[in-house]
Amino acid sequence: MDIIKNIDMIRFSKILTALFLPLIVMMACQKENYNLESAIDKSSVKFTVVQDLAVDPGGNTVVLTNETPGVLPMWDYGTGRSTRMKDTVRFAFKGTYMVKFSVLSGGTEVKLDSVPVVVTADNLSYVQDKEWIDLTGGPGNEKVWLLDTEGKKGAGPITFLDPANFSNVWWWPGTADVYPGVMAAGNYGSMTFSLKGGPFFRNEKLIEGGVKENGTFSLDLNAKTLTLNGATILRSYKPSKNGITGISNWSKYSIIELTESSLRLGVLRDKDVDGEGPAILVYNFISKEYSDNWVPVETGPDEGFNPSFKKGELLSMLAGSSTSGRIWLLDAAGNAVDWIGKGKGWTKSSNDSRDWGWNKSWDDVAGKSWILFDRIGGQNYTRNQNGVYSRGQFTINEETNEVTLLGNTLIQNPDSWMNPTNNVFKVVKAFPGKEGTKGIWFGTSYTAEKDEWFAFHYVLGSK
Repeated sequence: MDIIKNIDMIRFSKILTALFLPLIVMMACQKENYNLESAIDKSSVKFTVVQDLAVDPGGNTVVLTNETPGVLPMWDYGTGRSTRMKDTVRFAFKGTYMVKFSVLSGGTEVKLDSVPVVVTADNLSYVQDKEWIDLTGGPGNEKVWLLDTEGKKGAGPITFLDPANFSNVWWWPGTADVYPGVMAAGNYGSMTFSLKGGPFFRNEKLIEGGVKENGTFSLDLNAKTLTLNGATILRSYKPSKNGITGISNWSKYSIIELTESSLRLGVLRDKDVDGEGPAILVYNFISKEYSDNWVPVETGPDEGFNPSFKKGELLSMLAGSSTSGRIWLLDAAGNAVDWIGKGKGWTKSSNDSRDWGWNKSWDDVAGKSWILFDRIGGQNYTRNQNGVYSRGQFTINEETNEVTLLGNTLIQNPDSWMNPTNNVFKVVKAFPGKEGTKGIWFGTSYTAEKDEWFAFHYVLGSK
């Protein structure tokens, strides 16, 4: 994909910088002047725009060829753009198209006269693939798309992907207000892909003050990319460290998913923002038809949420019998952290929040630490933190399922923003009789307006 190529180029450029920076500094100290090569004269630029009438008698197939060596060609053919030395463009709809051509030479853009291309007949076979139909409704139709701000498809309006590995999801919240620094909740407007007379695109950005944009679009089914001309998708409005300030190109998008009701478009955050490096921001859309007909599925909270215990049952779960104790480990290999909103969590494994939440430093801590609850001579709590032991007592409030550690805390990671420093936590999810296989969830902080718990998952161990 183009995004992967872009990220490889970023890494390659960093390597080149490291290799040649000393040479550049040395050359800068010299008194000589170095000038860019002069731009090529317009009269020396040769190119052709040829309609292949053997393929399409109506002139729908057009071959664009740059015949000038040593320059970067830049084509704009109305429904898309290209920088290839030779490219083939197919117009599905009849009409007159202006092919604009320029070259980059000597650091200067040299513009050539536009070439009109007259297409005399439709060839709708070029827009009959399933992807075209899913996106637009097919020739003669148009389709309206909305940001999935309510999580009707489950992903919410935006997700983050690792540019080097699309299977590595960095962040996948359920709704917009889970991460308001990127996308606040609200009506972002709509965008429409149309095949009524041409591949046209329009939007209405309500969140950006009601801005309306009109343009065209093109699909590259082989590269799985969507290109917009003269407009952009609905997107984050408020600049933020993970928002629109880190993205150079809002014209080209990777198609992460395209179905009849779901459209997920990835755009590369190529600028280093607050040291976070490159990322792919995936904007998640649903069709207006799907949204209008969506019926929420009434599902209950997660298994074990807000558990009820018999008298003394929570104590036995934590500490075992009166003559023994139980060691608990962070579930690093499974699902160590979660945001449990309205009784439902969204992470399935620690990789769901990998790097920005759960990360290698947590893996290291979890691999060398444990906590022990026991009832030998009282209710005792021992924490092994990277080989450093601390011991105290604990109490349980059976009415609220809250555990208080006297003079101690859960396993620590001071280098992480998730570090639990409160000595009081709530048992948010538990599974009486099944703790050996399902573990227990300790809620360390609570956001009342969202009915949301941040919780750590501990499992029984034998260290």
